[in-house]
Amino acid sequence: MTTYTLPVASTRPATETGVVYLVASGDLRPMANLTRWPTQQQLEADLGAAVASHGWRVHRAHDEDADKGHGFIDSQRAGIEVFKRIPLDAPLIVAEGVWQYSHHVLAGLRSHRGPILVVANWSGEFPGLVGLLNLAGSMTKAGIDYSVLWSKDFTDQWAVDGLKAWLVDGTIVHDQSHVRDLTPLPESAERELGTALATQLRTDKAVLGVFDEGCMGMYNAIFDDELINPLGIYKERLSQSALVAEMLTVTDDEAQAVYAWLKDAGLTFHLGTDEATELTEAQLISQFRMYVAALRIADDFGLDGIGIQYQQGLKDTVPASDLAEGLLNNVERPPVRSRDGSRELYAGAPLPHFNEVDWGVAVDSLATNRIWTAMGLDPATTLHDIRWGEDYDGTFVWVFEISGSVPASHNGGYDKSWSMRQPPMFFPLGGGTLSGVSKPGEIVWSRVFIMDGRLHLDIGRASVVELPPEETRRRLDATNPQWPIMHAVLHGVARDQFMARHKANHLNVAYAPDGGTADRALVAKAAFFAELGVVVHLCGEVSV
Repeated sequence: MTTYTLPVASTRPATETGVVYLVASGDLRPMANLTRWPTQQQLEADLGAAVASHGWRVHRAHDEDADKGHGFIDSQRAGIEVFKRIPLDAPLIVAEGVWQYSHHVLAGLRSHRGPILVVANWSGEFPGLVGLLNLAGSMTKAGIDYSVLWSKDFTDQWAVDGLKAWLVDGTIVHDQSHVRDLTPLPESAERELGTALATQLRTDKAVLGVFDEGCMGMYNAIFDDELINPLGIYKERLSQSALVAEMLTVTDDEAQAVYAWLKDAGLTFHLGTDEATELTEAQLISQFRMYVAALRIADDFGLDGIGIQYQQGLKDTVPASDLAEGLLNNVERPPVRSRDGSRELYAGAPLPHFNEVDWGVAVDSLATNRIWTAMGLDPATTLHDIRWGEDYDGTFVWVFEISGSVPASHNGGYDKSWSMRQPPMFFPLGGGTLSGVSKPGEIVWSRVFIMDGRLHLDIGRASVVELPPEETRRRLDATNPQWPIMHAVLHGVARDQFMARHKANHLNVAYAPDGGTADRALVAKAAFFAELGVVVHLCGEVSV
């Protein structure tokens, strides 16, 4: 009889009464983890004191690595090893004062049986709130039960009560009364338009190009073909290496022509000479080559939109993709011709770009582009990180801030926009942004996400408000001053309601001239997605 040495699975320690385990998922980029570690330590100290005040003790499940200079889980393998040391039934906190890559901890969270709480510090300095929302969206897609909590220092009564509820009951129930499911829409021209556009998409189909999926650990941003094909949306899987190869075919004259067009349009470039820390013309020329290359590849494959990952791979190869992305999403942009010079590519229209290859953005941007165009509205759309926010003059004003570029029309034009070097911590080879302060006006915001194995859409309205220059500067300095900012007031959705409900770090925004137009555009968009079988949820005050 043959005998084998049988493998033995790891054994977990026993759960201890009154002990909460803590893990911290971090970035993949070493410099980001190193820079943010002191902020994470402060968050954990504040949280530990709050837990102790309820008679519990925090046990950190992984130590600081002296060689790396931080205590973050910085890879999927590291996360798997850490979770081997955590009792399966133990109460578990994932604490985030930083951006984090959700797949670092998803393997352990999928098999964990105890209650899970994701917490973040309410701060704009580093994107801990953004990291919390991404992990929440990823866990929602994965079908993992969890609770969420946020606070400046976990001494306010709201956070104290929420933490107590989780320690006692294993869950926190947040107010989400602002959300209601879409009921059958009354007859209107907008409902008819949305339904017709959806039918056209499902019948004629669209192709979206994606330059490598899975950006920045955003598991929630990957939509399987089986979910989007029934909508009429298909993927053209492309490689970032193909983008770089195409960039090498773009001539100096073609790149310089893009540069000249933008300077003539009034875009301000904040230039320097130090490649390591400042924006240089060499970095810009590389970005303009990418812009031309992206359009030509899109033309090759007949694409209706594209997404460039950048943060893995390209960041070590070429300057940032952001400036190209912002240009692509705008109606008015530098003309690019086919390789033989016979045709202008996508003339007079944006080529929708879904930043960070987020498929929730991709599906939404395609819909917005078609609906807004049909209604005669500016179809320029962008995602934003839900970065942070504070009261101003008695009203809570969100800081929506994308890490690079928005369409110039959102700022009021190229002459009201500028380009600054991307932070070296994130972008070692630099590259310019397309930044500005979003103009005042009415917007429709939305997010497509996966829950219970189906596509869902949350949609609502907001006003972009103008704040005094000194307040705008304060908010930029409290976050990332190089990046475009939007001051947004959501209609009928409180801060904590929004945080409790939103299933992603991103949301999409598109302008409408006034409240009445925004309501009509929202109806058309709701009808569009409902016709395609997406579960639609209205958020806050909307006239439907």
